[in-house]
Amino acid sequence: MKRRPGKNWRRLFRENLALAKKLWPSQICKSHLKALENLTLSYGISLGSGDLKLLENRWYVTHSGLLSLAERKGCSGIRVEAIRSLCDPLSNRWVFRAIVFKKPGLKGFAGFGDADPSNVSFLVRGAEMRVAETRAVNRALRKAYGIGLCSVEELGSLSAPPKPLAPPLASRRNGSSGSNSDQPRLRDRLCFLIRQHNLDPNLVKAYAADFCGTQTLKEASRDSVESFIAELAAFAKKDRGGLICKLNSYAHPVEATP
Repeated sequence: MKRRPGKNWRRLFRENLALAKKLWPSQICKSHLKALENLTLSYGISLGSGDLKLLENRWYVTHSGLLSLAERKGCSGIRVEAIRSLCDPLSNRWVFRAIVFKKPGLKGFAGFGDADPSNVSFLVRGAEMRVAETRAVNRALRKAYGIGLCSVEELGSLSAPPKPLAPPLASRRNGSSGSNSDQPRLRDRLCFLIRQHNLDPNLVKAYAADFCGTQTLKEASRDSVESFIAELAAFAKKDRGGLICKLNSYAHPVEATP
């Protein structure tokens, strides 16, 4: 017989509901809220603890959320090992297997995770081994506890949260009053797009400068920045994968000085 959710989890859902509407006011819909209710009452998922993320109109569970679930369910242990025959340290390619044991003496649930420079975020390049291990653990935990959601760490370019865009966009210098009162609106719009589509802020800045035809973004006019923001929003909505490829073309490696 399925266990009925207690009052504490009902209260948790109300807290999740309020927080979801605050964090994603323009994205949340009835289907999202229904899924959130099911996840909360079935697994004790907490938005406030960072267990879930709403990305590209879908819920994704986080590594910390899965570990918290395993602790609540009394997980007895997790075994993780590298699959040596499939790993290539020289090219930063790693494959791990994780086995989750729900109870002592019971058969475990296995999950595999791989990572290499082609399927991880630019922000975590060089940490492919840890990414692969995390992905393996996440997949094993999702199998063990019946979580149908993909995890954030399995999403490649979404593996790490974007950093704030810096430096901030400069205001357009015209002959009116030299005020930059309108500029925060432009900056906020651009930062929102970066967060919404989980883009690398430094690569976006480089793309913006190239688009505006300037050496640096702060030299661009307000009209050019507005045009870029519109272009970026349309590009991300139509073909996010193509946009990621475009942004990656601005990731130039630093050459060593002879």
